[in-house]
Amino acid sequence: MSYQQVTPGMSFVDILEDKSPKAEAWITGGPDHPQLSGLVKFYSTHYGGVLVEAEVFGLPNIQTPGSTDFYAMHIHENGNCSDHFAHTGEHYNPTNQPHPDHAGDLPPLLGNQGYAWTSFYDKRFTVDQIMGRAVIIHQKADDFTSQPD
Repeated sequence: MSYQQVTPGMSFVDILEDKSPKAEAWITGGPDHPQLSGLVKFYSTHYGGVLVEAEVFGLPNIQTPGSTDFYAMHIHENGNCSDHFAHTGEHYNPTNQPHPDHAGDLPPLLGNQGYAWTSFYDKRFTVDQIMGRAVIIHQKADDFTSQPD
């Protein structure tokens, strides 16, 4: 007789396959990268954290066959992306933590010839806490020391 224990990872797969996200953030490029698009989905979990799934198209390395590049991804304070993202504010940081420990710091995206997909679990915020905020993809990789452009 075999015994299989349900792990959080198995639950996360079920959530991604069977559940609707509690929130979504549409990604659109600015004037320098108008081809950039994507969707970031936020799912509540039974573990008290948030399951995040991001799919992004049109990253800057799309024209280089076989290329891979890292891009920083952050939640910013404000959801106002007008005027070339000038009104998004700083990274979301409700507990005043240094970079890269604040809640708005998300794992980097690995773009493969313009495409990236990732999923991760995070307990530093709830879906309700990030409603109305912006998800920003930065062209440069996060060095986990300074604030990326």
